[in-house]
Amino acid sequence: MAADEAVAVGWAPVCLCVLCGLPAAGKSTLARRLPSTAAQHGWRACVVPYDDLIPKHAFQNRVEEDGVKLQDMHTEWKSHRQAVLRCIEQFLEEPEILAELPSSCQINRAAWEQCIKTLQQPHVVDHAPLLLLLDDNFYYPSMRYEVYQLARQRSLGFCQVYLQCDLESCISRNQSRSNPVPTEVIVEMVKRLEPPNLQKNSWEKNSISLNTTDNLPDSDVQRVMELISSAMSNPLSPVEDNTENTEADRLRCATSVVHQADQACRRLISDAMKTARGDQVPPEHMKSLAAQLNESKAAFLLNLRRQMLQEATFIKEEDMDVERVVKRAVDVFDHERKEILSQIITGIK
Repeated sequence: MAADEAVAVGWAPVCLCVLCGLPAAGKSTLARRLPSTAAQHGWRACVVPYDDLIPKHAFQNRVEEDGVKLQDMHTEWKSHRQAVLRCIEQFLEEPEILAELPSSCQINRAAWEQCIKTLQQPHVVDHAPLLLLLDDNFYYPSMRYEVYQLARQRSLGFCQVYLQCDLESCISRNQSRSNPVPTEVIVEMVKRLEPPNLQKNSWEKNSISLNTTDNLPDSDVQRVMELISSAMSNPLSPVEDNTENTEADRLRCATSVVHQADQACRRLISDAMKTARGDQVPPEHMKSLAAQLNESKAAFLLNLRRQMLQEATFIKEEDMDVERVVKRAVDVFDHERKEILSQIITGIK
């Protein structure tokens, strides 16, 4: 692109639209329909498909403990998602170097070039409003808040579309795909999914929910376009306010506490497995023990996260004793761990 296009992006209206929901809920289908509708409004549109941009190994970041696969939700994958946002920000600043990603960039270069290819077409008007459709699960508010922060920092429009689809339909659609997501991943994501919630997060006010169990009607596409148009016309202000600062701090606190609790729980599970092996627990019971411990850990961490987000007394991470909070929380899991281990050992004697 020419250098003057960088100026165009700088002053033309821009909207970041987050498409969130379970795998196979219909996010990509909606994303494919919106660009042509946007073109009718005289807008440029670009789909940012996280599944294509983030390398496959980041989604398969799992460890194996005694035959049971566990997902690590907050390590390499998180850094890749942040890399996508950095590329978007770089494009908004300097569109002429959109294909010149640094060699250390963590996203798929070819996929990035493909997703913005439409913006390089000769018929595209340089100064036309720009719509970026971010296609991912975005199942935690903290994931969506990162996009909101980018929009706020650069005075962009921001909105969210939550595609609500029942689990059975998602699993059925997913199984017909050429590269389906493992069913257990979808089932686990249902437990973790936190849809946009205006009552809890004021920054999610520009959000709508669509029921996509059946085919998406044109009327729903029109609702999405009206939402985007409103967000485009009312960009966020970079001026911060205390309410949103508090919400951001709450999200950071929850993420930090849950991550540290997760690591502590993993160590406790490892200790329990060593104890069981020392007591010569048979292999089939070892597998059952691992499954029960990890199921208990997943439920514990989910409840801990919800509790942290609902705790209004937590202000800033630096103002709280995170280590003490983590220890008190993990003590609860340790009690459950000891009970499960005792039941397994007692049952084989």
